[in-house]
Amino acid sequence: MKRLYNFAIFAPSPDSMKKITLRITLLATFLFFPLVMLFAQTATIRGFVFEKGSQEPVLFTNVVLKGTVYGAQTDAEGFYTIASVPAGDYVMMVTCLGYDSLTLPITVKENEIINKKLLIVKKSVSLPTFNVSAERQAAKTEIKISIIPATPRELKMVPAVGGEAELAQYLQTLPGVIFTGDQGGQLYIRGGTPIQNKVLLDGMVIYNPFHSIGLFSVFDTDVIRKVNVMTGGFNAEYGGRISSVMDITTREGNKMRFAGKVSSSPFTSKLIFEGPIKRPDSLGGGSSSFLINMKTSYLQQTSKVLYNYIDTTGQGLPYNFADLYGKLSLTNANGSKLNFFGFNFTDNVKYPDVSTLKWSSNGFGSNFVLIPGSSQVRIDGTFAYSKYAISLLEATDAHPRSSEINGFNMGLNFTYFINKDEIKYGLEVLGFRTNFDFFNSINLEISQTDNTSELGGFVKYKKVIGKLLLEPSVRLAYYGSLGEFSPEPRLGMKFNVTEKFRLKFSGGFYTQNLLSASSDRDVVNLFYGFLSGSDNVPEKFDGKDVTSKLQKSTHGIGGFEVDLPNHFDLNVEGYIKDFPQLTNLNRDKVYDDNADNASKPDNVKKDFIIENGEAHGLDFLLKYDYKRVYLWAVYSLGYVTRYDGIRTYMPHFDRRHNVNLVLSYTFGKKLNWEFDARWNFGSGFPFTQTQGDFEHLNFSQGVNTNYTTANGQLGTILGDLNAGRLPTYHRLDITIKKKWEISKNSALEANVNVINAYNRQNIFYVDRITNQVKYQLPLLPSAGISLTF
Repeated sequence: MKRLYNFAIFAPSPDSMKKITLRITLLATFLFFPLVMLFAQTATIRGFVFEKGSQEPVLFTNVVLKGTVYGAQTDAEGFYTIASVPAGDYVMMVTCLGYDSLTLPITVKENEIINKKLLIVKKSVSLPTFNVSAERQAAKTEIKISIIPATPRELKMVPAVGGEAELAQYLQTLPGVIFTGDQGGQLYIRGGTPIQNKVLLDGMVIYNPFHSIGLFSVFDTDVIRKVNVMTGGFNAEYGGRISSVMDITTREGNKMRFAGKVSSSPFTSKLIFEGPIKRPDSLGGGSSSFLINMKTSYLQQTSKVLYNYIDTTGQGLPYNFADLYGKLSLTNANGSKLNFFGFNFTDNVKYPDVSTLKWSSNGFGSNFVLIPGSSQVRIDGTFAYSKYAISLLEATDAHPRSSEINGFNMGLNFTYFINKDEIKYGLEVLGFRTNFDFFNSINLEISQTDNTSELGGFVKYKKVIGKLLLEPSVRLAYYGSLGEFSPEPRLGMKFNVTEKFRLKFSGGFYTQNLLSASSDRDVVNLFYGFLSGSDNVPEKFDGKDVTSKLQKSTHGIGGFEVDLPNHFDLNVEGYIKDFPQLTNLNRDKVYDDNADNASKPDNVKKDFIIENGEAHGLDFLLKYDYKRVYLWAVYSLGYVTRYDGIRTYMPHFDRRHNVNLVLSYTFGKKLNWEFDARWNFGSGFPFTQTQGDFEHLNFSQGVNTNYTTANGQLGTILGDLNAGRLPTYHRLDITIKKKWEISKNSALEANVNVINAYNRQNIFYVDRITNQVKYQLPLLPSAGISLTF
């Protein structure tokens, strides 16, 4: 039996064209009103601050006009703007802890726009001290509620399999983030499922950021410049997801010399090679560079020899993957830049006599930052295309399960700086095609092919009023295939009560179209596919008409930050996410949705079901970062519930208590030794208990089946959905590193790493038929070596 859906891109009727025209007019009004703003007869000084040796941007440094109240702080790209400067002669000063101060005279004329690229020289001062100072300064001038920024230095302090820093391991230590397992685990962020978490790489949408084993991401830490993880309450600049956003920016290739890194461990090997195509001249002119990153695993081969105690069948751990990423960067003398990038990620899992899973992801794109010489606006944009395809074939099933999504995303943003205030607005367009094919437990096919488009526009205004920072924003989204328009207001604010104590709040409305090709009720599911929002959903939910096909959420987050004595920082946030409408794959479908079955309930004939839910909790983060010691302590208290119209239940990722402790200590006469440790504790996940077994007859011959002689299959009687709890999870990981300086630009590093150091038996799942317990990874020692040059 088969049901095929084939939707075209939404084509509005003539009657709806008037409504669409009105909405576009409203959208244009919101987006382009800053273009007509008139500025006073004053000048603007702007540009980028770079470290002279590496040509890397210097973040959150102060650029001021000496003896005046005019000044600014660089952003995450090293960009600064000093607006509304009266005509006259000034002394420009750049001050940053860890760098030599820079001063230079400057003459400003009326209505002039001056572009200044500033190069500062690094001192021989401990970099961690600078990092802490920059973070505390940014905390006073940026709202950043539920935004956790991470740099490569912080990523490298979390022990990871094979000793190489790994983003997947770092993300598991963040407040509100739940990880469901070492093998096939996924990240759930403050009650949001993986499909509700948007992942961007240099502005490109990445559909699957993690490899199947769950210990590795597709991103290499050594090419990352910064990561912003927004666990909720994000502003209108981001759309299309209802829970969280992870925005990853890669660095540019070395502009001054050819450089690279090679590394190897029992799990993976990688190579980075980078260098200049055109070096900047002594005056800091334009430049170009390239970067190539390759990473591959051979865990299936090495585990047969080194870790044969994990799998007694001698097959090894059945996980292999390969990642390739490249970037070409062109930079102008005034800091304008153009980047081209591309990637190819592959993943293979093969359980002999059980299942075979394969997925691949590839794409290319470009982004730019433009600083027009005669305009007070900063322009940035992205265009990218990507494709993701996955297939799963189980040994006992003749029908493979498959999913594919491919399409483009493009965006154009404009930013104006007015004194300490900021206006940013932009447009985003997405178009993609999804293809899904699946057979359920009674061999009924669910198939969908869909082409869809999304149009979004936003306006964000940051206003500084004394100690109060306000950031109202609004996003207007239009979903083409569903014909739905969604206005989404959002608000962020921070109040600097004192120099060391700050209150903050954020909230807003969010929608999305994409659905998961797996059910949220699946505890272990390596198949990670995508669907467009479907109209094959129940007409009513909980006695009310279903008037929208979108998934929706509302966020409310509040908290405070405290700069404690002795270099400690404390961040406390409480959150609530209300999900008034969620769409889930219907595992209980047994009838086709046609005229013959019109009298059947929707929950047994529709491809999808409607649910609602709620997530709320409290997160504590205590951080110490000074000289040789780094401490990161997180406690998260969370509650997640779902309601499907029949029952209220806790999804399988509902973890009540989660603790993460990370310690990094640098020691030795030359400070070339490092000790890193991470301990994670989590209360048990929900699961559905088994109440009994029975013989299951499928009556293959209909009424002629002789049930007294027919042989059935073993059936299971299940208890209430997710009413039980697994035992607690805890694990200690340890890494020791030593570095040898070979030359000014070359170093050799060796590491020894132990995952699950005290060999805790954490339950992965229990086979209901054999009652055999499958455990997560046992004690897993490894060693690695890397050479940078």
